[in-house]
Amino acid sequence: MAGLKQKNVIGAFRFQVEIKGVIVGGFSEVTGMQAETEVMEYQEGGVNTHLHYFPKQTKFSRIVLKRGLTQSTELWDWYEATIVGKAKQTNGSIILFNETGEEVCRWNFFDAYPVKWNGPELNAANGNVAIESIEIVHHGLKTIFSK
Repeated sequence: MAGLKQKNVIGAFRFQVEIKGVIVGGFSEVTGMQAETEVMEYQEGGVNTHLHYFPKQTKFSRIVLKRGLTQSTELWDWYEATIVGKAKQTNGSIILFNETGEEVCRWNFFDAYPVKWNGPELNAANGNVAIESIEIVHHGLKTIFSK
């Protein structure tokens, strides 16, 4: 593949999470940025070498946000609205930065609301940080690369 220019690989450890246009704290881990499109298989008569595939519905995984427990109740408050039947749908972004702090990429998610909250696992025998997490469902991801 002559002529292709090698780009620098970007580390996955400098990122922020933004919800409703506001940076909502330093998360230690973000997982679940996945999309999968189901396909319909079609076997054409007389063609024995392969199947045809046609795209159907695309589904998006739940995004899981993890961070060290703080005295802020914003994640619990957001989840509690779901518990009482008043889920607050909102848009957000996961923003990735390069080693110099410049934005490289963002993944925007839409109409999101939390469906699961996990509190910290407490164990006096180790010195781990207390971690809370929240799982959100959403209506899609859009990837935007900075120039």
